[in-house]
Amino acid sequence: MYVSLPNALHIEWSVKALRAGKHVLCEKPLTRHPEEVEEAFDVAEQVGRFLMEAFMWCHAPQFGRVQELVRDGAIGEVRLVRATHSFTADDPRDIRLLTELDGGSLMDVGCYCVHAARLLAGEPDRVYGEPIRNDSGVDVRIAGTMRFPSGVVAHFDAGLDVPVREQLEVVSEEGSLLLTDPWHAVSPRIELRTSRGVEVIEPEPVDPYRLELENLSEAIRGDSAPLLGREDALGQARALEALFRSAERGEPVVL
Repeated sequence: MYVSLPNALHIEWSVKALRAGKHVLCEKPLTRHPEEVEEAFDVAEQVGRFLMEAFMWCHAPQFGRVQELVRDGAIGEVRLVRATHSFTADDPRDIRLLTELDGGSLMDVGCYCVHAARLLAGEPDRVYGEPIRNDSGVDVRIAGTMRFPSGVVAHFDAGLDVPVREQLEVVSEEGSLLLTDPWHAVSPRIELRTSRGVEVIEPEPVDPYRLELENLSEAIRGDSAPLLGREDALGQARALEALFRSAERGEPVVL
């Protein structure tokens, strides 16, 4: 079952579907509350069903290639991750702009940036989020910084009141990897930049939505493991929750 409801309803209806005997693919973000992640995955284990958070972007061959390049040392040791994701949501009735449905730029598009940084650098130990809110109290823009125990620093910006911007850059001691279509991979392209010049890598353009469904289907059949599970969802919720706390306090938060 695919749970595509607004953010505030994700856990409630995922748990209901699991208890009804359904495997669940829940739209991202599953939640920003770590205790809810534990609750939902506990139920999934109790009833013998799969639960997966629908971050389709990382199923694309493009990101798999980036992970290979990083792992193989193509640009040396990673030191910085930069990510951006934004578009304009100008209808005040848009669920992304409703506080009661857990809307906002961090939850809707910033979560991709947070997820990418985590998959590349691990779990952060310190975060800082600086939001701009509209009259309803929804963060329509946010800039964030995440520090990792390895020494990697990630910074991102996300917005719902600015033009479309989508980029992911991995910067190292020797060069960088730049993705100009990281989240939907309609036109996948990786620019490998080093002192030797720029090498353009164009992975196969495969629908990431299809790939995440195939991954879950294979897991249900017992042919493979889900790409994303409890630990990833828990790490994501912890990072989001910390960024929200930081935004409220106006100061960095240590995880």
